[in-house]
Amino acid sequence: MSKLPPDDNRLVGSYGYSALAIAALIFFAMGFVTWLNGPLISFVRVAFSLSEFSSFFIPLAFYFSFFLFSIPTSLVAQRLGLKAGLTLSVLVSALGVAVFGQFVAWRIYPGALTGLLILGAGISLMQVVINPLVSLLGPADRAAQRISIMGICNKTAGILAPIVLGLLVMRNIGAVAEKAQSATDPAVREALLNNFVQALYLPYLGMAGILVIIAAIVAFAPLPNLEAPPIQTGDGASPSFFKPHLVFGFIAMFLYVGIEVMAGDAIGTYGQSFGLPLDETKFFTALTLTGMLVGYIMGFIIVPRFIRQEVYVQLSCLVGCVLTVLAVLTQGYTSVFCVALLGVTNAMIMPTLFPIAIRGAGHLTAMASAIMVMSYSGGAVVPQFYVWLKPVFGFQGMFAMIVIPAYLIILGYARRYGRVGLSQGE
Repeated sequence: MSKLPPDDNRLVGSYGYSALAIAALIFFAMGFVTWLNGPLISFVRVAFSLSEFSSFFIPLAFYFSFFLFSIPTSLVAQRLGLKAGLTLSVLVSALGVAVFGQFVAWRIYPGALTGLLILGAGISLMQVVINPLVSLLGPADRAAQRISIMGICNKTAGILAPIVLGLLVMRNIGAVAEKAQSATDPAVREALLNNFVQALYLPYLGMAGILVIIAAIVAFAPLPNLEAPPIQTGDGASPSFFKPHLVFGFIAMFLYVGIEVMAGDAIGTYGQSFGLPLDETKFFTALTLTGMLVGYIMGFIIVPRFIRQEVYVQLSCLVGCVLTVLAVLTQGYTSVFCVALLGVTNAMIMPTLFPIAIRGAGHLTAMASAIMVMSYSGGAVVPQFYVWLKPVFGFQGMFAMIVIPAYLIILGYARRYGRVGLSQGE
């Protein structure tokens, strides 16, 4: 395969870098609020005295919102247009962050979950608008590279998020959990937990304010309106909207987001199953996201200079299967490290799947994007199956039973549909 010419404009075509920079800022903010879910599972389990199953309502509420709101938000995006849609999405996300922080401070768990649903609604609209923007901002063979830049921003924020939450809010979570369990006086226990949750309020209020500022930046930014050119059939007519590469792309993305959440948000619970302390496991999400950051940088360098994006994903899936087997065969920190390394293999899967699935949607690009964003609900369903069934099959065995088949299905999708809609010369 011949190398592409070293022309920087190949990355963004004629649109310049301003739109890419705005998208990078949004992906950073989105990553920060999204990847707080991992340590929040441990936080709410202590703060609300929940079972492990109930604490996983955190990713359930957040990722289910993608299924619930993606189609409605796509209609909003079509009506408002790119700039207004993005601005509204950031403002709704700010509202969700503020509601979550307020209800946590009040120790009302259903209200906190409602805040996550609102946040998910905002990010659903954001994803519907911004993913096509980044995918279509330049040549198709550089789509994964552009999205990998977004991934670097997203995962850098994701690395910082659990560290900041761990240091500012969950600094003494292990001691709080022990004192709450040993407290014989209910009033003392409630006072201890009420004081613990108050530390979350101001950071979340601050994040909501920052999101409002970002919404103002987006409102005044010059952004192009783009749509995918339709794939033409032999007679020149556009094929049916529900093309196989979109339908099976939904399934592949559903499974991918599920295993991404398993490796990222659920890694703390995975480590706790070995008896590792809360004061350490609260940072484990940052390990996975560090791996994802490394994976995005590798993808940015390698794809498509040395290997096509769909081939890279197939190799990533194979390595992910090997790492999962190693995680099952080892114990303690070694096993956790193998799970964290899945971040490296996962990094380039979404940047490749999304552009393939929406390729050729034409004027229905926003709807195709919405369908793909709906598939993010895999992050709600797959971890719940893990928590539900791991007492039966063991936490390591159940992890492998979910992750390995998912990787193999994604591999098959990339192999079958990776070049759909592209000319043979690309």
